[in-house]
Amino acid sequence: MKYTGKSMDELAIEDEPCEQCGLCCRIFGPGIAPTATNVYLWIEQGRTDILCWFVAHRETSTPIRCLDLEPEDLGSVVSFEMRDPNTGNYVTVCPFLRRVAKTRYLCGIHLVKPDMCCTYQPWIWGETYFNRCKALGKSERNGSFHS
Repeated sequence: MKYTGKSMDELAIEDEPCEQCGLCCRIFGPGIAPTATNVYLWIEQGRTDILCWFVAHRETSTPIRCLDLEPEDLGSVVSFEMRDPNTGNYVTVCPFLRRVAKTRYLCGIHLVKPDMCCTYQPWIWGETYFNRCKALGKSERNGSFHS
């Protein structure tokens, strides 16, 4: 994939069937779970704007805010989950999704988004829990996904 442009609003993706409708992110966004590698990079980059939205679960203790983790703590983490930093409640929408036009959405943390967001491509595998994905519809009509 080749990315061009200087700002999120100018981001153009070549050879990408995604219509940037935001549907995947609006439906699955609250369930985003980063990997330990994602969290490590955010810690190293000082991305408190991202870390504040996640908590880490370890086998032997109560959940800890990812803001409070040190890189050496990551070995004891068994899972991560997204939580509202103000209330501690589960979120209903991905906080990183940005509406840039009437029907166009972009990821506010695109260059450092979690692995699961990078690899989710329903138009390739025909995997979807909704039938409104325009890219999936195009793939099905073109016979370009694997069944």
